[in-house]
Amino acid sequence: MLSHAPVKELGGSRRWASRLEAMTTTDNVPEGVLPRPVVDRLPKYAAGKPPAAIEGLTSYKLSSNENPLPPIPAVLQAIADQTDINRYPDPLATKLRNALAGFLDVPADDVVTGAGSLGALNQILATFAGQNEDGKQDEVIYAWRSFEAYPICVGLAGAASVQIPLLSDGRHDLETMAAAVTVRTKVILLCTPNNPTGPILTAEETEQFIQAVPPNVVVVIDEAYQEFVRDAEAVDGIKLYRKYPNVVVLRTFSKAHGLAGLRVGYSVSGPLLTQHLRVTATPFAVSQIAERAAVTSLENFDQVVERVQSLVDERDRVTAGLRELGWFVPEAQGNFVWLNLGEHSGEFAALAAGQALSVRAFGNEGVRVSIGEVEANTRFLDLCAGYTKAPQGS
Repeated sequence: MLSHAPVKELGGSRRWASRLEAMTTTDNVPEGVLPRPVVDRLPKYAAGKPPAAIEGLTSYKLSSNENPLPPIPAVLQAIADQTDINRYPDPLATKLRNALAGFLDVPADDVVTGAGSLGALNQILATFAGQNEDGKQDEVIYAWRSFEAYPICVGLAGAASVQIPLLSDGRHDLETMAAAVTVRTKVILLCTPNNPTGPILTAEETEQFIQAVPPNVVVVIDEAYQEFVRDAEAVDGIKLYRKYPNVVVLRTFSKAHGLAGLRVGYSVSGPLLTQHLRVTATPFAVSQIAERAAVTSLENFDQVVERVQSLVDERDRVTAGLRELGWFVPEAQGNFVWLNLGEHSGEFAALAAGQALSVRAFGNEGVRVSIGEVEANTRFLDLCAGYTKAPQGS
């Protein structure tokens, strides 16, 4: 209940005093502040939970697709040396965009930075999809299940989600996605490797898909895990952006570079799109600490590659181990594996918690397990060896 302040403290307004009196009477209680209607309809993002403490066991968090290794030493030193955080960062992240231009062999003007690839995605949606003056919503097509934030981002942008179920092997159903395009479709999201299931999109099928989509539809190729991909047939978004003006590539420093806590990502697209993206880009989204860390990591990318390869080796060991145990595992090309456990997902996650491992259960669909430290991965395999409800498939 609001307290009654003296009238003179409120500027001497008798009208304001009367309003306060009305607001505090029990028979005239005002309604609470309400959010936009869409907010109540949005799913809530569920971040990976930390592991439980179990006596005698080291706890490991495998519930978020984080890099279990810290940034390379040069990056840690660059972070420690940053002292100008009392100043605003460069709103255009010019040093980072120039570094990416050299690293990717693209014009710096084609790079738009954001607070992680998620921030860059929000900028894209805010620019190209929403609710029109006629009151009708634009449509955004994406595979499902895919990145958990997609429906939240699309809904907040004011657009409508068109979710196309994955194929049984965890891959995008590109044929059905193309057939779902309507005059209302403004953006299509392609997640490769798909989070949380793991398979990539091939270069051939992705290009065929783009050619089947109207050129006024923005096609976003989300490559957050690109550095972990070892499939020679996998799409390279940068190659397609050079060829198709309606293609945007999303990438991030959160995964391979181990900078998830600094929130630095970016999109790459041609002038047709970037001229509009710069208008909606969030000012100062990338701090000077994040920018310097990202630039330093690019300058020492050979060391990043070594660390990524160690995680890829562990991913392949885990995948091979699961298959030897008789488990069906979709092709894993990110830094995680997917267990299609269905209604047993919660049960498995609880068993993992009992072994001081946190994993990510998605309702009654399945469980995603991030690749972590060697001991954590071995303990996970041991748990799977004793579990009798392994998913089968082909």
